[in-house]
Amino acid sequence: MSSPETSWNTRLAVRYTDDKGVDHEISPIQSFTPTFATTAEPLHSIERTHVGVVVQPYSLTFSLTVNAIGPATAQLTALALNASEFSISMQERSGDDWSFSTIVLSRCVITSAAPTAATVAGAPQATFSGFSMQVDATDAGGAKTSGPLQSAL
Repeated sequence: MSSPETSWNTRLAVRYTDDKGVDHEISPIQSFTPTFATTAEPLHSIERTHVGVVVQPYSLTFSLTVNAIGPATAQLTALALNASEFSISMQERSGDDWSFSTIVLSRCVITSAAPTAATVAGAPQATFSGFSMQVDATDAGGAKTSGPLQSAL
């Protein structure tokens, strides 16, 4: 029986690339949550079950929360108000504990921004939510996976 890994010595960095190709680090960042949903339902028949599968389109969404100090909140707000497309990447800044070397969400659009109230106790935060149209993930061994599959229109 092996013991679970309990030490996490890796720091992750989140960056975004604007529509002009300029790379910006988002810092300080409180959280970044990419969500990949690939919904599939079994198709049944009156003769038997699970005769096929109905695959729904991919859903690639994200949510990130930043402190409203520094330029990141203003830059993300500008992207939201201008409905500009951008890319978000999450990668290892230091360490090698993480399963991936990079995750890149491409062609992102922010759909909502929710700032918190300013308080005496600390800086207000802003949560940005949106969707992506493409994801590329590279694991720690260098193998790259992309989704959803892109086809020519």
